[in-house]
Amino acid sequence: MTRKHQTRSRSNPGGTRDLGLGEVIEFGARKPRWFKVPAPGGERYRELRKEMDAEGLHTVCQEAACPNIGDCWERGTATFMILGDTCTRRCGFCNVKTGKPTFDDPLEPLRVAQSVKRMGLRHAVITSVDRDDLPDLGASAFVGVIRSVRRLSPGTKVEVLTPDFRGEEMPLARVIAERPDVFNHNVETVPRLYPLARRGSKFLRSCRVLRNAKEMGGPRVVTKSGLMTGLGESREELLDTFGILREHGVQVLTVGQYLRPTRDHLPVVRYWHPDEFADLEREAYAMGFEAVAAGPLVRSSYFAEQTLERAAAT
Repeated sequence: MTRKHQTRSRSNPGGTRDLGLGEVIEFGARKPRWFKVPAPGGERYRELRKEMDAEGLHTVCQEAACPNIGDCWERGTATFMILGDTCTRRCGFCNVKTGKPTFDDPLEPLRVAQSVKRMGLRHAVITSVDRDDLPDLGASAFVGVIRSVRRLSPGTKVEVLTPDFRGEEMPLARVIAERPDVFNHNVETVPRLYPLARRGSKFLRSCRVLRNAKEMGGPRVVTKSGLMTGLGESREELLDTFGILREHGVQVLTVGQYLRPTRDHLPVVRYWHPDEFADLEREAYAMGFEAVAAGPLVRSSYFAEQTLERAAAT
């Protein structure tokens, strides 16, 4: 089931690179029983998918092959991915394609808001690919979507899940000035694994983004971040990372299991047991997080509406 992993480099498909992870789980090996979920196919799911396809909109639910897509869409929560489907960075775990983006649609914010209204969404999550090629790093698109949703669907809570904007404060300030209900930026993994998993990103830079968002937004903006397990991190490293996030003002935390999308992505080192996630959740609450969702199938936007309500009640 395991062996020392060598995989094709995504930048050099013909070659291989030793990832230095030791024994890892073979791609295609049977997953533990707790990963079995019903296939999506409910009436509301079909309606939302038809809407997305008709409008030519992208969702991270589809692009990242999220296992919770049926559950979330049935409950009226969806995660829109703006600024196209091509990312300027190359993270080792992510299923979104990378390259030179060409997407440019000034009407996208309006189209997203119209879909939010037609779908009757209670909670809309707005994320994007990294657009390091744009002068404002994509901030104006987030601003446009927030304003459009607030105008057309004022009862919908808006959560933004942004890139790090290269650590620049002005793009972040523009987004926070629109007062999203939740500002989310995922650190994704522990600091030690950043050179492997998040090339082009920096852990402390992401932490500063979260701290600055809280300082800029004040009590009206809930700050949130998320991590994956399964890339070779230890429990102690995760807890240390939780502590750093709390020190930077993060209020809501999500923790879920990494699932390898293809052979060309980082391998899974191990599957964490549901009991271990329960332990992580207890530890996170003890550190002072206001809302925590931890489990094998938890993703950043999973139960996003419920975690916001929990944080608001604290």
